[in-house]
Amino acid sequence: MAAPRSAPAGLRASSHYRSPDVVPDGWAPDRPAEIDGLQPVGRRLGSQGPDQGFALRVAGRFRDRLHPGEGVSVDDAIRGCLGIALRRASMASRAPVVHDLTIAFTIWGFLDPNPPAELVVERRRLFAGVADVNHHYTEARVIVDLVPDSTLEASVAQVVSVYPAQWRQLTGIAGSR
Repeated sequence: MAAPRSAPAGLRASSHYRSPDVVPDGWAPDRPAEIDGLQPVGRRLGSQGPDQGFALRVAGRFRDRLHPGEGVSVDDAIRGCLGIALRRASMASRAPVVHDLTIAFTIWGFLDPNPPAELVVERRRLFAGVADVNHHYTEARVIVDLVPDSTLEASVAQVVSVYPAQWRQLTGIAGSR
């Protein structure tokens, strides 16, 4: 940037206030791995959205209220439901909020001290060990992909009003058999 006329003469002569001799060309996304068009969509590809790391902070606030049951740790419950919450948030093109995690934990009965026995069996089958991201990414994505869009589009009140009677429909277990 050139020095203003009001600047002392010594500063105007300084090299710090000179414009560059050459202006670089503009940048264009032309790298080999650049995605042309929209982000790919499909099973096990994840759901992109802003500030997704915030979901970990929100999930931590649920830790003392979760009832994982036998064979599933609290970390397994959080890791398995985290993707569901992120998918719901990305459907609305926003960062995750407490309602996203509330729905995820509710449909899988982790907020219920006495969930249906069949749900506990399904949870144990699907969630056991998913906290180990390095070895169980695919299993965690299966949980996320099970949940139908209709559940994710519902409000917390709508989900709470039909849980536990319709837990199979909420989780997508009914359609997966």
